[in-house]
Amino acid sequence: MTKTLPPQWLLNMWKEIDDKTFDKGFDCFVEDATCNLGVADWHGREEIRENLRAFIDKGITAHHDVIEYWDGGLLKVFRGIVTMEFDDPNKQTIKPVMTHFFYMDEADPSKVSRWVGSVGPTQF
Repeated sequence: MTKTLPPQWLLNMWKEIDDKTFDKGFDCFVEDATCNLGVADWHGREEIRENLRAFIDKGITAHHDVIEYWDGGLLKVFRGIVTMEFDDPNKQTIKPVMTHFFYMDEADPSKVSRWVGSVGPTQF
């Protein structure tokens, strides 16, 4: 694995989540991609997009920061911090760590076929 700068497709996806636009940034996934974030088990690019939109639209504004990115060919590893600000003024901003594994599609290595990741813990 080689530590390198994060690719534009990854930065575009995080920006779409942060900006709550959920548009072309999700084109980095193949149509039948799978996603396992924590307990989530989503199948298909559109299901991934819509479930993330539903989560973020529940009173959270997020900002994703890249700490490190590793390229292992068909496996890409991302580690970062997500700042989560809540619409509810009684909730404090949190900054959990993230680790994500992106398995690139064998037929089209420029696209993600499987995304496995975790965020947190948000508190102990």
